[in-house]
Amino acid sequence: MEGTSVRGTTLCAQRQFVVNLLERVLYTTLTTVPCCIFLFINGTMLYTLRSKPVFRETCRYILLYNLLFADTVQLTLSQLMYILSFSRIFLTYPVCGVFQMIGNLTNPVSPLILVVMSLERCVAVCYPLRHASIITIRNTAVAVIVVWAICFTNVVIQILLLLEFPFEELQTLQMNTLCKSASMFLTQRYYDYDRAYNYFLFISAGMTITSTYIVVIIAARSASTDKASALKARKTLLMHLVQLGFSISSTIHNPLLIAVSKLVLFSVLIRIQNFFYVFFIILPRCLSALIYGLRDQTIRPVLMYNLCCQIKLSVISVKPKVSP
Repeated sequence: MEGTSVRGTTLCAQRQFVVNLLERVLYTTLTTVPCCIFLFINGTMLYTLRSKPVFRETCRYILLYNLLFADTVQLTLSQLMYILSFSRIFLTYPVCGVFQMIGNLTNPVSPLILVVMSLERCVAVCYPLRHASIITIRNTAVAVIVVWAICFTNVVIQILLLLEFPFEELQTLQMNTLCKSASMFLTQRYYDYDRAYNYFLFISAGMTITSTYIVVIIAARSASTDKASALKARKTLLMHLVQLGFSISSTIHNPLLIAVSKLVLFSVLIRIQNFFYVFFIILPRCLSALIYGLRDQTIRPVLMYNLCCQIKLSVISVKPKVSP
């Protein structure tokens, strides 16, 4: 009887292991497949924005390239962390720290670039005759450098605050938990700075974009303003506000998940975590390419051509050769 009981227990444990393994594979597939599709679209969009002089020499396309590049890096890093998490692969503290700093570098780029793009649209409507002299390639390059410099400075400050932790007391650099921000033994001062920085960043970006939207509405009522241009700028600025909202949604992913974890069972939490990941992490990082690529009359034909050619080449490359 005892042998039968042991075999039954072992069989149940094996079945549970297989079920858990299949569930992990299923969830990883459901997130990895759409992520790979969006990465393919983003990559094609990045190639498109560098393929023709009209894109390389137009200010708004230069800004769009930087926005899309930062979103693509974030999407790639998020998916890598997701796969490592579901595979239960533990990294070392230096490797995890590098991944976290790359995320902290690229994450604020999106709202800051959206601010610059909103100001560019505001100048185009309010000062149409001076737009070409104000929004130049040189000034755009300076704005992009300032954006990346702000983000890099933020990372440097975070590293300096991280050095306050007595890492010499650690017995090993191998982590025994998953790689995430909370696992890096961060100090209270680090948390306070990170929270204040994010609040200031998104509140300032939201107020700036909203102000430009209001200025464009007021300017549209002027008789000297091009009504069609003002209407297009209003739609663009409204889209920027939506994109900023998506950027904010990605920052509330972890706090929201922690709050939900206190209310539901672990098995339910896994399903909710996958839902949150798709809608709060993947979608916000891929919408820039879809929105601009399909909306912009200049980008759309080139993007569709590149997408179709890439897909056709992929199909041809995997098509088996038939021997005569």
